Amino acid sequence: MNVYGEQISRRDVLLAGLGAVLAAAMPTMADATETANTRSLSPTNGTIGGESSMNTITTKDGTKIFFKDYGSGQPIVFSHGWPLSSDDWDDQIFFFASRGFRCIAHDRRGHGRSGQTWNGNDMDTYADDLAELTAALDLKNAIHVGHSTGGGEVARYIGRHGTKRVAKAVLMNAVPPLMLKTAANPGGLPIEVFDGLRAALVADRSQFWLDVASGPFYGFNRPGAKISQGLIQKWWQQGMASGYKASYDCIKAFSETDLTEDLKKFDIPTLIMHGDDDQVVPIGASAMLSSKIVKNAILKVYKGAPHGMAWTIKDQINADLLEFFKS
Repeated sequence: MNVYGEQISRRDVLLAGLGAVLAAAMPTMADATETANTRSLSPTNGTIGGESSMNTITTKDGTKIFFKDYGSGQPIVFSHGWPLSSDDWDDQIFFFASRGFRCIAHDRRGHGRSGQTWNGNDMDTYADDLAELTAALDLKNAIHVGHSTGGGEVARYIGRHGTKRVAKAVLMNAVPPLMLKTAANPGGLPIEVFDGLRAALVADRSQFWLDVASGPFYGFNRPGAKISQGLIQKWWQQGMASGYKASYDCIKAFSETDLTEDLKKFDIPTLIMHGDDDQVVPIGASAMLSSKIVKNAILKVYKGAPHGMAWTIKDQINADLLEFFKS
C-alpha cells in the first residue's frame, strides 16, 4: 500500500476509535452538564442553565422568548444582530462563562427559537422584551453588550427602562444613533439602500443571507481576506431560522429608529467598539457620533476590522471586553 493509502487507513482507525470513546462518554457528559447547568426559576419559565432545557419567558403579549444562561458571577447580557440569534454569541459566552461571569443571551422575538411574531418587530418592543427578561431573571449590576441591531436594542432598553439594573454597556459595531440619511443626519445612508435590502430579501431570502455572510459582514469580499466557510454557513443557518416577516420588518427597525435621545440617558460606563472597515454599519454615522453623545464614553476603533469583527478577531475583542468589564 502506498503512503497516501496508509495515511487514510490510519485516519479512519483514529476516527473510529474517537467515535467509540465519545459514544461511551456521552451519557456521563450529558449527566454532568445537566447537573452543572440546572438552577431554579418560576415553573412557568422552566429552568435556567442549559440550552437543552429550552429556557423561555413569556412576555406580556404572549410571545415566547428563548434564552441561554451559563456560568455564575456578574451577569453579562448579550443582544445579537439582525437576522441572527443568541448562537452568534457562543464564542463570547464560552470565553466569559469560563472566567467567572454569568452569561445570558436571548433570541430576539422573530429570530431563532423565540416566537415568530407578525407584529411587534420594532425597537420599542425589542427593548421591552429585554426588560421583561432581565426582570424575570432578577438581573442586577448587569453588563449589556449589543452588536449591530442589538446595540440599538440596548440603547432603547436604557432609554425606556433606565440603568437601575445596569452596571456597564458595550455598543459593538452598533446602529445608533441613526443609520438613515435625513436632513438632521446627512451622514446616514439613503433610504434606497434599505429598500434594496428589502427587495433582495423578498426576491431570494436564502441567497441574500448567503451573499451578506460571504461578502460584507465578515469582510470576506476584501482582497486577501481569510475566508471561513464555517462562519458563512453558521450565519446563513441563523438567518434562515429567523421569521420572514420579522427579518423584513427589522430592516426598518434598525435603519429608521432614531436613538439619539436614548444615548443621552446613558449614565454608566460605556465602551463603543467599531471596525473602521465596517461595510454594514459605516463608522462615521454610528460610533463616531455615538461616542460624542454618550457621556464619558470610551471609543475603541479597530483598523481594517469588518462588521463581524467579534468573530474574525475574537481573541482581541474578547480581551478588550474583559479589560473593560474588570476595570
